[in-house]
Amino acid sequence: MGFPKGKMDIEILADILKGGAERVREAGAVVIGGHSILDEEIKFGMAITGVVHPDRVIRNVGVRAGDALVLTKPLGTGIISTALKKRKASRKSIEAAVSSMIALNRTASTIMRDFQVHACSDVTGYGLLGHAHEMASGSNVTLVLESSKLPLLHGALRLAEKGYLTGGCRRNRDYLKGKITIDRSVPTGLVEVAFDPQTSGGLLIALPKADALTLVEQLQANGIEAATAIGYATSREGTWVRLV
Repeated sequence: MGFPKGKMDIEILADILKGGAERVREAGAVVIGGHSILDEEIKFGMAITGVVHPDRVIRNVGVRAGDALVLTKPLGTGIISTALKKRKASRKSIEAAVSSMIALNRTASTIMRDFQVHACSDVTGYGLLGHAHEMASGSNVTLVLESSKLPLLHGALRLAEKGYLTGGCRRNRDYLKGKITIDRSVPTGLVEVAFDPQTSGGLLIALPKADALTLVEQLQANGIEAATAIGYATSREGTWVRLV
């Protein structure tokens, strides 16, 4: 944990550690160590070590043409966090973003293992488009993402349209230039949300189209209300990802 060089209420530091410990316990893990540093601003993070049976690994490659794409969390955490720093995010947006970020992907990952999942990635720093590109290029397919179906955090679209974008959003755009295509019909705000880096984002799951509706229904029935089928995979079409 990084402790700021200035003064900070010890109760705030305690709440941060408490919150981290609660998420670890919910995940079925334990905290076994740590270290502290003095820095200009407060920081808190964890390095996770675990094991998985080799027959149960679900990689972020292996998508097949005809697969449906299911996303389990709404988008916009980076945009809302940026607006919050400038005191422009509403309480409802902040609460929605925090609720999404503290929710584990544990339930979603458990449910999806009952299906024939071909590939899966968590959507984090590279944004939806960046992680979709990784999945597509590693599988030699094109992923088509339907912008009208993207689940969004409250206020994220409006804040994106007002320009509350992260530096990571711009870097994602630069990196993906020439690798993806975006239809001119897609509203600017939705484009920015699709580039937005996510903190504790959801899972992007590729599975047979025939199973997608059942997966979404089971996810929603277990509290993952934002779960949505957002697109599909085709054979390679000359670009890795299309946002339409």
